[in-house]
Amino acid sequence: CAISQEELSHARDSLTSAQSALNNIQQQLSTSVALVDDTVVSSHPDVKAAAAQLRQAFLANARSTLVAPVTGYVAKRSVQLGQRIQPGTATMAVIPLDQLWIDANFKETQLGKMRIGQPVEISSDLYGSDVKYSGTIDSLGAGTGSAFALLPAQNATGNWIKIVQRVP
Repeated sequence: CAISQEELSHARDSLTSAQSALNNIQQQLSTSVALVDDTVVSSHPDVKAAAAQLRQAFLANARSTLVAPVTGYVAKRSVQLGQRIQPGTATMAVIPLDQLWIDANFKETQLGKMRIGQPVEISSDLYGSDVKYSGTIDSLGAGTGSAFALLPAQNATGNWIKIVQRVP
């Protein structure tokens, strides 16, 4: 099988071109290997940026955790998840379990039997009379419920009737 001189010349040119491309690629490979051979993954800019974002997220999470100084229940929560607040803003009330206070209103006719420091026994409607709580009277109010009411009592008829007041 004989080939022409022209075909042989094209084949040699193609071979030379392919060898040249191979040499270029091998040089690029050796250059790339030399550039990354001593490079650690952690020094890559994308990895450094991701590590910085992780640190920021960790700090944000650590700063968003609120720890109460007492054991208790959260009441009157005034913030929602994701809401931003300023330092010093009241976010909730915590009711401590080791020191509960009861604010009770008694009739003024019952006050004669009450003294500060007097022991008391309390039951609630929630558990019935089977569960009793013990405590002491801490203070007695200085005014009646009507003195502290937001709206005064209406006496449209002009009748004067003595109503037993409740004292907080």
